[in-house]
Amino acid sequence: MKILIIGGVAGGATTATRLRRLDEKSEIIIFDRGDFVSFANCGLPYYVGNIIKSKENLLLQTPESFKERFNIDVRLNEEVVKILREDKKIQIRKKDGNIYEEDYDKLVISPGAEPINPFKGLKSNKIKTLRTVNDAMEIKEYLENNDVKNIAIIGGGYIGIEMAENLRNMSKDTNITILEKADHLIGPLDQDMSNFVRKALNKNNINTILNNGVKNIIDNGNNLNIILDEGSLVVDFIILCIGVKPEINLAIDANLNITDNGRITVNEFMQTSDCNIYALGDAIQVINPIVDIPTYVPLAGPANKQARIVANNIYGKGGSYKGTIGTSILKVFDNNLGIVGINELTAKNNNINYKTMIISPYSHATYYPGATQTTIKAIYDKNNGKILGAQIWGKDGVDKLTDILAVAIKYKMNANDLVDLELSYAPPFSSAKSPINLLGNAIQNELDGMVETITWSDLLKQKNAYILDVRTEKEFNAGHLDNVKHIPLDELRENLAQLPFDTKIYVYCHTGLRSYIATRILKGNNFNAVNILGGFYLYNNTICLHNNNKKYIIT
Repeated sequence: MKILIIGGVAGGATTATRLRRLDEKSEIIIFDRGDFVSFANCGLPYYVGNIIKSKENLLLQTPESFKERFNIDVRLNEEVVKILREDKKIQIRKKDGNIYEEDYDKLVISPGAEPINPFKGLKSNKIKTLRTVNDAMEIKEYLENNDVKNIAIIGGGYIGIEMAENLRNMSKDTNITILEKADHLIGPLDQDMSNFVRKALNKNNINTILNNGVKNIIDNGNNLNIILDEGSLVVDFIILCIGVKPEINLAIDANLNITDNGRITVNEFMQTSDCNIYALGDAIQVINPIVDIPTYVPLAGPANKQARIVANNIYGKGGSYKGTIGTSILKVFDNNLGIVGINELTAKNNNINYKTMIISPYSHATYYPGATQTTIKAIYDKNNGKILGAQIWGKDGVDKLTDILAVAIKYKMNANDLVDLELSYAPPFSSAKSPINLLGNAIQNELDGMVETITWSDLLKQKNAYILDVRTEKEFNAGHLDNVKHIPLDELRENLAQLPFDTKIYVYCHTGLRSYIATRILKGNNFNAVNILGGFYLYNNTICLHNNNKKYIIT
């Protein structure tokens, strides 16, 4: 069998090596128009920031290693320009411009996605995108050899945040600004959790401008003038991190089925509308199994899984792709962000009867030194407690919590299942009640009618809400909301007479645990009490604006 693969990196290269492991005799050829066939593109920002010192560390395989170990023919700097489906051939243009043909029995398309650049008409060496090793080398070289004092990153997604951190690692003095058209950073995040990211960036002197799109860029020779929807910004260098779009020109030209939003259609076996042509990776549309709708998730993990399924099906071993739930993690200086499953917007758009739960447990037992606060926001089905999505922010253990919840979502676990999980415990690593168990307990309590909760976002929409702060005197004096009633939790039972009996009482503490206990006391004494999710910790870190007196105001 002769198998041709268009594109290397994660999808194409992994497909090729799996094919070889399944069959020693097939002829396998990879075509890539770039200089490198298999490189760690997720590591590119860290190469720019000198965390990864050498470009060679990014190169996972070379044409020579592919040939020596796998007997796979890799042809670099050769671009596939046409698929001739009727003849089962492709046309390839070599670096010198000459075009030749290769026939195939099976064809695999793994072209990836290209950075979105609405300013292609502006030719300037002061504007860069980041996709390849060469892109990273060019960015690094320019910054090292030019006097760059002001940098703008257009786009506040994953790559934009990673680039901002690594640019700050390169220089403590450079002015760095992230421009984002949306109202918050990191699109898959809910706005409340996104503010953790923004605060961490601001702490490291990275400016963020939200809700303000870029209309135009003018190259003045010495600098660049960015024309915004509101105002303008003058910088020395721009990195475009607006997002990516699938490279589908070959597929369109070959009359393969393409979705209305520009993605290659594949079935569960990764076959296109031509049964002899497979596609995978950043160019295809996949299914979100949580809500059973088409989605687009350009991540390396799913691409590697799809590669195995492509190879298996080419050789008749079977297997199907079950969809992508979008598990990801991001380093933001000394914090980490995990995301898995759907967010609130997706739940709303799909008419899911959902609720959210927010807890802020510590990374491990507090009596063991070094415990740090973690915040977990979960989206769950109000009807059955099934976990639909989660967002985790903290310093330690975020990867572990994200991965556990990814398994829970993938296998449709509910709050009771989280409670039942037996997870590892020792004081340096976790608590006897894992944060995952605590999350299950909290959701279970609400489903069982033990507590009613409200988010800060919903509370702030109300007028004249009666709010009770049950933190200690010391905590209260360090910062609190204006116009609230303060009764420490341990004094609550003796002071019930101070509270209105015919008014709903909204209760907060530092993270939500003590306020939960307070609501149980109040409900046990026939008060109407509601627990404010996330407590003062969430409010102070992501929601409020405070004045010079460090008082906190609900408006």
